[in-house]
Amino acid sequence: MLSCSIRTLRRLKCCCNKRWSSLFLAKGYCFSKPKVVPSFCNTDIKFSRFYVGERQSSLRQWRRRSLYTVTDTYEAIELALDSVVKIFTVSSSPNYFLPWQNKSQRETMGSGFVIPGKKILTNAHVVADHTFVLVRKHGSPTKYRAEVQAVGHECDLAILVVESPEFWEGMNFLELGDIPFLQEAVAVVGYPQGGDNISVTKGVVSRVEPTQYVHGATQLMAIQIDAAINPGNSGGPAIMGNKVAGVAFQNLSGAENIGYIIPVPVIKHFIAGIEESGKYMGFCSMGLSCQPTENVQLRNHFKMQPHMTGVLVSKINPLSDAYGVLKTDDIILEFDGVPIANDGTVPFRNRERITFDHLVSMKKPNETALVKVLRNGEEHAFTITLQPVSNSFKGVVFTSMVKMSGDLQVKLQPLVPVHQFDKLPSYYIFAGLVFVPLTQPYLHEYGEDWYNTSPRRLCERALRELPKRAGEQLVILSQVLMDDINAGYERLAELQVKKVNGIEIKNLKHLCQLVENCSRESLRIDLDDDRVVALNYESARIATSRILERHRIPSRMSIDLLSEQNSLLMDSAE
Repeated sequence: MLSCSIRTLRRLKCCCNKRWSSLFLAKGYCFSKPKVVPSFCNTDIKFSRFYVGERQSSLRQWRRRSLYTVTDTYEAIELALDSVVKIFTVSSSPNYFLPWQNKSQRETMGSGFVIPGKKILTNAHVVADHTFVLVRKHGSPTKYRAEVQAVGHECDLAILVVESPEFWEGMNFLELGDIPFLQEAVAVVGYPQGGDNISVTKGVVSRVEPTQYVHGATQLMAIQIDAAINPGNSGGPAIMGNKVAGVAFQNLSGAENIGYIIPVPVIKHFIAGIEESGKYMGFCSMGLSCQPTENVQLRNHFKMQPHMTGVLVSKINPLSDAYGVLKTDDIILEFDGVPIANDGTVPFRNRERITFDHLVSMKKPNETALVKVLRNGEEHAFTITLQPVSNSFKGVVFTSMVKMSGDLQVKLQPLVPVHQFDKLPSYYIFAGLVFVPLTQPYLHEYGEDWYNTSPRRLCERALRELPKRAGEQLVILSQVLMDDINAGYERLAELQVKKVNGIEIKNLKHLCQLVENCSRESLRIDLDDDRVVALNYESARIATSRILERHRIPSRMSIDLLSEQNSLLMDSAE
């Protein structure tokens, strides 16, 4: 199943010209096709009114949209010509095997379009790890400098700003529309490969459902269309009528005319968070692991009445607000007044369904939700505060829900970060021993087939191990820069670091502090497989300087660790 999942993900590619985004695989992410279709729901009304109202509203919207003519489509395209821009990005990704240096810079191209507020919306993978960004208007030979204002790698969206007043002359912004219905026509506008001028392709909506976002390694709602989305189309708008129905972001390789666009609900959530807080806020989660209750015997065991439906809580993240409110073996019956089916779905639009975690993900950070549960045969109502999901190391780990192999599974985020864009990797060098926190980008350095070519033990831990406490990192000895001081230790590379002088390490910063503040004559480092590294501390400190000079490494530690060390020195001096 796992190998099949990886093959499925490989077919999904971000459409940024001359650049394929790295493939990510994390425990808890779904690579098989879910059987549900996500969108918004109104949780402020009763369920019966919610379902009937949504159905009637959907039918009315469909009738209104069916009145659009071919003329309307051409007018929308004319409007897009004064809004869509070509984006030129110079980027330089970190070298995770040699974390003190970057890889050679490369040039990529993508698309974007103007939104209200004199901002440009595009994909995150178009500007990931950028060092320089230019934009060019349709019909203009001039390129203008652009700055990245905000990036959401999970939802693969970014906002650019251009300071030049000349750029905005004659530019029009596009308005966001609604989620399109099946078979509704959309026009994708952008700058795909094969030419330098703007391109317009037309297609229809084939499917609306949760889809794997390759760049951010997350699963969010997406719209599948049969219009061609090629490298360079990324960030361009999909126009329906006179409004934007989504943002083109990836295609399915090996298949003809299967592309994906990011729908308006995800776009609005991304923009709203930036407007309210000034930065990307992410998508919320309850911090739960749930099991479907489709088995009759299971429902009887937990005293569910015949009219009751819901999902079983099997694990709760100790760092989430739900911990201490909900309990293991609780049955979640409703979320914000919307009943949850035994397979974890809730109604959406006309005879469609959606996993209830999408309702959670669309909540604002620190917003509360009313959860109705069944505990020991009795119904209870609790209020839970929701927090954003984080793939990066920020000290707090949350969850996401996916459909895998037909079963509902909610998995805690892995201990090992799935991606680390727009930041330098951390490292610490002592006596030629290079210590780094394990990340999936590190494993990706082993090539496209990293799952099979990277160290098996590290790969398994990256995909399956969960953090036991806040701030935890899995630190490894990535390599040994050879010297007389470390001769014989080169075979210990790629092992996990367990202890320093008998103290169990929490993360790379903790390891750095233990080594730097060592007061013993001998330094002992315990690794995986009960391997031991022992060094004379003073000799090792002297050797570190000559090893750094020999390998032309500017610093023995990364900038983040160096800043932390300087802060500690200043505090001790005071």
